[in-house]
Amino acid sequence: MAAVQKLYNACKASVTPNGPISHEGLENVRNLLDPLLLSHLLKACVEHRSPSLAQQLHSIIITRDWLKLKFVSNHLVNTYAKLGRVETALKVFDKMPEKNVMSYNILIGGYIQNGELGAAIEVFKEMGQRNSATWNAVITGLIKSEFNEEALRLFAKMHADGFLPDAYTLGSVLRGCAGLRDLIKGKQVHGYAIRSGLELDLVVGSSTAHMYMRCGILSEGQRVIQSMPVHNVVACNTLIAGLVQNGCATGALDQYYIMKVAGFRPDKITFVSVISSCSELSTLGQGQQIHAEVIKAGAMSVAAVISSLISMYSRCGCLDDAVRVFGERGRAEDDLVLWSSMIAAYGFHGKGEEAIELFNRMELEGLEANEVTFLSLLYSCSHCGLKDKGLEFFDKMVKEYGFEPHVKHCTCVVDLLGRAGCLHEAEAFIRSMPVEPDAITWKTLLSACKIHKNADMAKRIVEEILKIDPQDSASYVLLSNTQACAERWQDVSDVRRKMRERMVKKEPGISWFELKNQVHHFIMGDKSHPNSEDIDSYLQELMAELKSLGYAPDIGAVLHDMDVEEKEYNLVHHSEKLAVAFALMNTPDGVPIRIMKNLRVCDDCHVAMKYISVAIAKFYHTCESSKLIFIHAIWKLFASFTVFTFAHRLRELNWQAMCRLITWYLSERDAEVMARLGHPYLKFED
Repeated sequence: MAAVQKLYNACKASVTPNGPISHEGLENVRNLLDPLLLSHLLKACVEHRSPSLAQQLHSIIITRDWLKLKFVSNHLVNTYAKLGRVETALKVFDKMPEKNVMSYNILIGGYIQNGELGAAIEVFKEMGQRNSATWNAVITGLIKSEFNEEALRLFAKMHADGFLPDAYTLGSVLRGCAGLRDLIKGKQVHGYAIRSGLELDLVVGSSTAHMYMRCGILSEGQRVIQSMPVHNVVACNTLIAGLVQNGCATGALDQYYIMKVAGFRPDKITFVSVISSCSELSTLGQGQQIHAEVIKAGAMSVAAVISSLISMYSRCGCLDDAVRVFGERGRAEDDLVLWSSMIAAYGFHGKGEEAIELFNRMELEGLEANEVTFLSLLYSCSHCGLKDKGLEFFDKMVKEYGFEPHVKHCTCVVDLLGRAGCLHEAEAFIRSMPVEPDAITWKTLLSACKIHKNADMAKRIVEEILKIDPQDSASYVLLSNTQACAERWQDVSDVRRKMRERMVKKEPGISWFELKNQVHHFIMGDKSHPNSEDIDSYLQELMAELKSLGYAPDIGAVLHDMDVEEKEYNLVHHSEKLAVAFALMNTPDGVPIRIMKNLRVCDDCHVAMKYISVAIAKFYHTCESSKLIFIHAIWKLFASFTVFTFAHRLRELNWQAMCRLITWYLSERDAEVMARLGHPYLKFED
């Protein structure tokens, strides 16, 4: 702007060659200042985060009696509010001789921006005159603070008072409906947008799609996005996030690549969604590529992105990479989300002591834990069998920190007790919980009943689960398996009959493997894979070799009343064995193999993997002491996923070194396998 340039030139000319400002030059600067120019300087204070300059300009406003000018006063209130000086902004507001709607809107916006929603609503109530911007500010503030019901009530009042919502208002209200998962009200707002001719607006269209997808109507959300004549990064992010939330991680990655081809530049929101997709699928290769893109985009300072990377590497079995990302967190070092993610990563890999050590270090550095941190800590303790430590931290969270336990915290405690075999104590805890238990809480105890073969309690627990979710297939399956372990075949038959009568479908076990950025899926006995004949032939040869090493199929793991041959055939063709066979056929030496499964791995497959690692001269490695990983996202605590990691033996590795590695990876019970290979000098150390 010419006036600003003129002021700059005058300031430059006022400085003498020796440094001090000349009196004549200073007068020239003062004479150039007018209210309009000063308002631009106030904007510059916000851009450069300079409260000291704002105070100096404030003093000029007072001495020149410009406070009576509404547009100057409004700019000053806005400047202080955006600089976080809300109390000073209020003092200026109170001293204004005359206020308009804009004055109130600025103050309300300042309160909301600084997290003082209550004060903003009080100012809103005091206003005699309002405009659409006033309503927008308060409605948006309520929704950002997750007071969605209050926001929708205020929207209804806005409409009743005769104010017409604009695209910005409708976008905010649709996000509120999404937060409530209120499909009926969301459809009503969508209908209003269509009648108003705003349905094709970028903000309204993206918010409408977001609402449908958060309510589980993915196809309708996709249709809304596709009908928009113009797309932007926000629309692409909405679609990608919706696909992730609805369990379509593969589709989210496909959409990400389409977005890039279309010329849209991914932002931090895009990266969080697609990294989460890689985490769900355990597609390490694609995750590493996206990590490189994050670095190129300069997004490695964003806490949410770093947290997603930590989770992704952890779930792909790469704890060292997760630790490295955490160590390179830079400016985000004080973000609790990152510490919580790293604590969960340690627990996920069976390193409970390291998780506790990191928590203690966090406290020593002056960071105060929140509910999410304790959730990660309890998760780590439950997955590492640290019952006493876990109960101690739960007690600390409630008594020392004063946090009210969430249902997920209580579920972790149930898991702690259940894994330790304290089933009755776990049931008593659930029935005395300060919050209402959900289906996951009861299913956690049901899983413990299966492990500890308590069929009577399992039957009782299933009744509680079906009160909450009558169509929950996992509960029927767990009960059936528990009864089968106790050889109660009539009870097993009764459970399956009920499933048929109630049309409850069992989720099939699916294993998948990433090869050259393509994900290959396998289901038990499935012949749909193009290489199924080769896989079956290779698997038969592999099983014959395993039997020569002493492997005997654990037909007890087949929880069906069938003959021995059928049981053995089913065991051989489990989805994870098919995936392993395909991976071994297509992976060169020296390249790790990572296989994901959506359900728990049976005991027979677990043992078979160890024999395979020896037979193929490759090492089987999982990150928990039990050699089995149950993958859980911290926000989806008990969505059972399982990872196997195989590390190929390097060709030049000598036998002695190989033995040391196998000793480190495998347990005492595998000594028999190694002895059959004819190497008596192999010793297993603690």
